[in-house]
Amino acid sequence: MKIGTVFAITTLGLLVSVHAMAQKTLAEATKGKFLFGVAVNMQQVNGVSPIESELIAKEFSTIVAENCMKPQPTHPEENKFNWEDADKFVAFGEKNKQVVTGHCLIWHSQIGRWMFVDSTGKDVSPEVLKERMRKHIYAVVGRYKGRVKGWDVVNEAFEDNGSYRKSKFYQILGKDFIKYAFQYAHEADPNAELYYNDYNVESPTKCDGIVQMVKELKAAGCRIDAVGSQSHMHINTPSVAATETSFKKLKDAGVHILITEWDISILPSPYDGANISMNFKYSKEMDPYRDGVPDSVQQKWNKRVLDMFELFLKYNDVIDRVTVWGLSDTGTWLNGFPIRGRKDYPVLFDRNNQRKSVVDDMIKLTKKY
Repeated sequence: MKIGTVFAITTLGLLVSVHAMAQKTLAEATKGKFLFGVAVNMQQVNGVSPIESELIAKEFSTIVAENCMKPQPTHPEENKFNWEDADKFVAFGEKNKQVVTGHCLIWHSQIGRWMFVDSTGKDVSPEVLKERMRKHIYAVVGRYKGRVKGWDVVNEAFEDNGSYRKSKFYQILGKDFIKYAFQYAHEADPNAELYYNDYNVESPTKCDGIVQMVKELKAAGCRIDAVGSQSHMHINTPSVAATETSFKKLKDAGVHILITEWDISILPSPYDGANISMNFKYSKEMDPYRDGVPDSVQQKWNKRVLDMFELFLKYNDVIDRVTVWGLSDTGTWLNGFPIRGRKDYPVLFDRNNQRKSVVDDMIKLTKKY
């Protein structure tokens, strides 16, 4: 064989190798470490944008629904259920051979008022609310028994100071509403994993409250497999150190960790959280990148993504899943929160559904762990 032929073959092999690396997905790169997923909406499930539907199927190993499995969409009125969208969502995941997560069973938001009041509009008794919770959880979990790997059983039950949110569930049942929800979910599907999910878990006081709740649930004999940290982050907060401290606390409490709603806003923010009731007035100063992100800012965002992703990899012995909250910058909820009408760039695909360059750097990073 001539030297030129060898060189040509070697060059061809290198090109194939580079192409293969470029085509590798985060789902493939994180296999054996944790599941890598995305939240999806019904337009994507229904194929309104085939490109988006195909990207979700190709790039991710697990999916969660943005809205269609929440209490209001599935159970808008007492004794009336709407399964159409949730059925389609679960079938979409099964068709693509993806792990499906249920989000969420009990939440103070996006839930029908009927759950809490009687025919006169007064708060129902504790026993009535418990029974309504049981029926709701049995119906939803039971319908997808064996098809959904795990459920966000209770969502956002704590304030940032570590106290319980004074939701209607809490007002009527006290903190035991959480225990009842986990009990009913386990009864409805004994093989399903059960999770608690919240934002700002990196806050020390909030994390301590969640850890105490975990201990109480375990002492009561409840199954709780993991705590979901939503991980709605900003360009500077929370710190890597604060995030790691929360991981250590949860690990010591004997539960696994899920990164359930990860995004990193590149914009300045008047609010550090994910309480969807918060709202602030629009100003150009709070929306500085209408015409694109300066390279220096983009590089800062890229580094932030990599720093956090490396922390997730470091704790892959207890982190079971990392889910990005939305496929592309076009559809991110942060374009409207906490200030409507802004242009944010918080996720891994751009407005043309192209992978950002940081994804290849993330894939390279997985080789270290």
